[in-house]
Amino acid sequence: MGYALRSLRFAIRGRAMVKFRFQDLEIWKESIEIGKSLFDIADALEEKKLFRFAEQLRGAGMSMSNNIAEGSGSNSDKEFCQFLNIARRSTFENANILIVLQRRNIIVAAILETLLEKLDHLCRKITNFQKTLK
Repeated sequence: MGYALRSLRFAIRGRAMVKFRFQDLEIWKESIEIGKSLFDIADALEEKKLFRFAEQLRGAGMSMSNNIAEGSGSNSDKEFCQFLNIARRSTFENANILIVLQRRNIIVAAILETLLEKLDHLCRKITNFQKTLK
């Protein structure tokens, strides 16, 4: 084990880990869970050599949590709302990609329906959270 890794493990055991504001946000936690499902699909796409679909799905999946996280570091609620709007729009992008995948018989309808429900729920939660910031 290298020196840097041993030092990192010691540092983590020796004190509490740093926590960012976004880590307590339910919308961020949900976006991470949805993103994990999208990454699983992207991994399966790569096995079928559908690299462009996989890349697009990963990017859109990461956009949800990335924009929530980045926006939480904003200096104003107005700016945070702009990032949340991008995260919200990414839910629509992910829904579209999944619909295309299902119409091409790449994913089954049950997976599509489950993920569309989760994306819709996240989208509504983001919108409601934005209202608390205005």
